[in-house]
Amino acid sequence: MLRGRLGIDSAKVPHKDRAGLLYLARGALTARDGALAFLQKETTAADALAPGDYAIPHRGVSMILLGPGSTVSHDALRLLAHARTALAAVGEDGARLYTAPPLIADRSGLARAQARCWADDDLRLAVARRMYAWRMGETPPRRSLDALRGLEGARMRESYRLLARQIGVEWRGRRYDRSRPQAADLPNQALNHAAGAAQAAAAVAVAAVGAIPQLGFIHEDPGQSFVPDIADLHRDAVTVPCAFRAAKRAAERPEENIERVVRRSVGRALAREQVIPAMIDRIKSLFAEQAEEG
Repeated sequence: MLRGRLGIDSAKVPHKDRAGLLYLARGALTARDGALAFLQKETTAADALAPGDYAIPHRGVSMILLGPGSTVSHDALRLLAHARTALAAVGEDGARLYTAPPLIADRSGLARAQARCWADDDLRLAVARRMYAWRMGETPPRRSLDALRGLEGARMRESYRLLARQIGVEWRGRRYDRSRPQAADLPNQALNHAAGAAQAAAAVAVAAVGAIPQLGFIHEDPGQSFVPDIADLHRDAVTVPCAFRAAKRAAERPEENIERVVRRSVGRALAREQVIPAMIDRIKSLFAEQAEEG
């Protein structure tokens, strides 16, 4: 009875043929006549659709990002699960990731290619060098991972200094105490918040392609090390500039909350620059050769 009522007998569309991500906020996601519907509430928020009742092509997207002010029905979750369409609960502008159940990978080639690269010392270094090359704009010398981290650290210290001067922020160096994050100055607080927002976007990208978040190539956090690997690819273009601009604004308007200012700034940049689709393409590119061999 439920299968017929929900209309879940139809064939699934391979993810390679789907459109990608769909962001919905401030409405109700429900099932109606075997399809998804989104009832958009009256709202003045910039990220919301015009008020109305929308049909959602859930079989044609890989992941729905459900933003603040939204609800989802049990029947809608059943439809999404059967279509292997993921539903991620995100913050405003996608700058937080609260949950993204791993429902969508319909093939394991990329995950297996990632695992092969991670388990082989030479391949692991090659992947790390490629990510550093994307960040630096040139291929780094073939050295140990620790040496590459040192090179990147020196480059980022100079990048912080130059961007702070360009944006007009007083910069005294990257300093923060993880146990007392509010004790840092505004630019360092802003960098922490911006990094968290960028990592939320990277977590969505990693989940969307079915990659393994625990297997990182530069970072070594056992829980999510591949996520900051991908987030850092956009550190120069998104994370640091947004953080410093937000720090400047917060200094000029102390009544505004620094975390909110940063996250809205990063969220706008993520949408404007199409960062999550770019991250997805980068992940696929990293392991394309190994995936083809596998």
